[in-house]
Amino acid sequence: MTPDNPKDLPPPPPLAELERPALFLDLDGTLAAIEPRPEDVGPQPWRTRLLLELQDRLDGRLAVVSGRTLEDVDRILEGAAPAVAAVHGLVRRRHDGTLVRTAPHPGLARARQQAAALAARHPGLRIEDKGLSLALHFRFAPDLEPLVLDNARRIAREQGLKLQPGSMVAELTTPGLDKGGAVRAFMAEPPFAGALPVFVGDDVTDEDGFDAVRAEGIGVLAGPARPTRAIRRLDGVDAVREWLSAMLLEGTRG
Repeated sequence: MTPDNPKDLPPPPPLAELERPALFLDLDGTLAAIEPRPEDVGPQPWRTRLLLELQDRLDGRLAVVSGRTLEDVDRILEGAAPAVAAVHGLVRRRHDGTLVRTAPHPGLARARQQAAALAARHPGLRIEDKGLSLALHFRFAPDLEPLVLDNARRIAREQGLKLQPGSMVAELTTPGLDKGGAVRAFMAEPPFAGALPVFVGDDVTDEDGFDAVRAEGIGVLAGPARPTRAIRRLDGVDAVREWLSAMLLEGTRG
């Protein structure tokens, strides 16, 4: 990926200055701080309230786009986001509540066995089964990264799965929509159609989302500067919260 200028990206303009923005927000590392274990992330009253108020202010033009399962997103956000793309887009709940699910790839069954065998040999490796994907977390054993990535590539190749690297994780997924495809699908539907897409995310898994909005919208990297397809940047979760909250103070034209 080739950044415009990864070390000097300006912050995004205030949301209130944008004409009919449509917000697409990653969860971990964007709306919630990264925790050692995914299950350690839980609801926060400020976040639930903020999302509900933004939904109202934006006339529903807000979606959460996450690698987590739909059930986990709803648990953490207390159902404050009607529109959600989960498991990197393989499960998508439209704003009207309609669910679109990709069928699990048959190769996942064998991949589960192979991943379990790998974890048995390396206790620092943790396997998260999302039904449509398997996440191999090595946050507790970062020295395992080369081994995990090599094995994940091999398993993906053998079983016909897609490899989705992330921050301290290698995910074996059913082929299908990624985050960018999910954003494009939302933008073809009400209430997002015709709006200005703004995608905010922190991880390499969010680069597909930045790609999806780059032609007509704004990609915002949340976190330290790095090579990215985003064109704007915020310092992290706290800065994202402040940027989103400012809209509620200033109002919007959309």
